[in-house]
Amino acid sequence: MSTPFHKNPPAWWGPPKKFDPNFEERRISWLELFYDLVYVIAISRITHHLGMHITINGFLEYACLFIMIFWGWLNGSLYHDIHGNIGLRTRLTTLWQMMIIAALSVTIEQAPGKRLEYITIVLMIMQFYITYLWWSVGFYDKAHRRYNIPYTVLYLLSLGLMGLSLYVSQEWLVLIVPLVILFNYTPPFISQQLLRWSSMDLSLSASMSERLGLFTIIVFGEVVLGVVNGISTRDIRLFSTWLNFGLVLSVVFALWWIFFTLVSNRNAKKSFTVATLLELLFIPTLVALGVIAACLTWLFDPARQGHSLPSLFGYALASFLICISLMMGMLEYPDTVKHIMKRVRISLFVTAIVFFTWAITGITIGTTYGLLVLIGILVVEMIYLNSLYYSLGIDDN
Repeated sequence: MSTPFHKNPPAWWGPPKKFDPNFEERRISWLELFYDLVYVIAISRITHHLGMHITINGFLEYACLFIMIFWGWLNGSLYHDIHGNIGLRTRLTTLWQMMIIAALSVTIEQAPGKRLEYITIVLMIMQFYITYLWWSVGFYDKAHRRYNIPYTVLYLLSLGLMGLSLYVSQEWLVLIVPLVILFNYTPPFISQQLLRWSSMDLSLSASMSERLGLFTIIVFGEVVLGVVNGISTRDIRLFSTWLNFGLVLSVVFALWWIFFTLVSNRNAKKSFTVATLLELLFIPTLVALGVIAACLTWLFDPARQGHSLPSLFGYALASFLICISLMMGMLEYPDTVKHIMKRVRISLFVTAIVFFTWAITGITIGTTYGLLVLIGILVVEMIYLNSLYYSLGIDDN
């Protein structure tokens, strides 16, 4: 499955590939898939922790950790996509990133007293290492140095703030954490302006589009795991247990169908801004999926037997559909279907409003009946989307 980055192999050490805005087409390597696998563990750990703490504070912690994990994955993936090769250096830098994220997974379930401190220390190591990766490109390729200065400077500022958080009271985290996230996600927009001044632009490569899809599959896997974890705590001799099992997996499949039917195998519009915004839009999309997984684990806890679907579940469903609709505005579609895209996006917003209204009104429905209503809404949406497509008279063959 792995395709070499160059027709002529680099030296055994393999310094970073020089920056070139014209990406060559390539297939995802086995190394990248192995790298992604470690993130499965990290996401599983924070999602399980959220499932045990369905509260506002639990959600905020989950969202912040997810944003930082995604930041690490995205930077590592982009670095590999732009500067990676088949040399030893690329393999070692990938290994070290995997070790860091695996260490982060270890800290997630530590005792509450020192847990936050351990997590922060590992995140600082990840922050320092990602900063080094971008800085090192300028060391090997001086022509590219000016483009990674924003990354080096702002990432080091984030590192300093994370270190500061170890010595101040937790009340300061309300200010420090947003600043860390802001500094970490700002550099691409500054580099974009530098590229424009050099009459260059950078679009999202087909390989990175595929990587984002694979990362989404990882989180969908966590949703299925949430179902399994939740159902396994119930009495499997009861018909109602297996009925709920089938209903929940049908919900997961419907969400998968909607996402990958409308978003997968689509290239982003040609623009560095669009590419960056699309990458950022994956954050609320995947956070919503993770919340859905955690809610399913929480819902089927025997201590909550008979409870209705939590409000957070409805908010997550609404957010997921809204994000899909927003993504569609950043993707390229064939001319034959472009004129129905507006109606598709509006229908997703309407369905999202239904879920949002359900959540905000706090309507109480038993688990089984709630799932039936939920599936009914999603099936109506899927039937409408299919009717729009087949009304075009397009032959798939």
